[in-house]
Amino acid sequence: MELKGKAALVTGGAVRLGKALALAIAERGMRVAVHYRSSAGPAEATVQEIRSAGGDAVAVQGDLSVLKEVPRVMERAVEAFGQIDVLVNSAAIFEEGNIFSSTPESWERQFALNLRAPFFLAQHFARQIEGRRGHIVNIADWRGVRPDTTHLAYNLTKAGLIAMTRELALALAPNIQVNAIAPGAILPPPEKDRSYLERLASKVPVRRVGSTAEIARTVIFLLESDFVTGDLIFVTGGQHL
Repeated sequence: MELKGKAALVTGGAVRLGKALALAIAERGMRVAVHYRSSAGPAEATVQEIRSAGGDAVAVQGDLSVLKEVPRVMERAVEAFGQIDVLVNSAAIFEEGNIFSSTPESWERQFALNLRAPFFLAQHFARQIEGRRGHIVNIADWRGVRPDTTHLAYNLTKAGLIAMTRELALALAPNIQVNAIAPGAILPPPEKDRSYLERLASKVPVRRVGSTAEIARTVIFLLESDFVTGDLIFVTGGQHL
């Protein structure tokens, strides 16, 4: 796909990894709808950063954990640019909980945002493609294939997202390519600091942690490819092994 002039919706695009992906996509000449739930200030800052660099961006608010909000987010993005050619499902929450400590409330929160929202966003995205070429990139996690015992519901949502990626790649071919990326130690959880990542470095085969730039480069590779679909790319430094 020729990216310049195309339009993308990046969920969770105001902060952290989502912001890095929104900026990288904008650098390739794409117009970007920066989705946020409650980070209005950071979302506007991301939009202004893109505009200051000569790009085109808008902020799109919506709580994707609320089912009726999902189509509205896509509708707002389409209204802003006329069409959306790329969907990046980056928004997610990461909560601890094992077989005994997991609660119904935590389970519902994580499944609603991490799995249900990407599916129905993909559905509404596909409906507005109308025969054009398109891409969906799902941000998964290596825990989706090698789960630990401390984030049970989260791991299940990411395993589901990986399976969904393959299902959608078949269902939406040939016009829409659907792929997933499984990041490793890239950013600490919101409640942790950089030392959390530094402690993980010794467990990573390449003996270092990664950066958001490495995930962004992988997203660009997928968007510029016309022969990769239904795939899961690990960007973990070998941690998933």
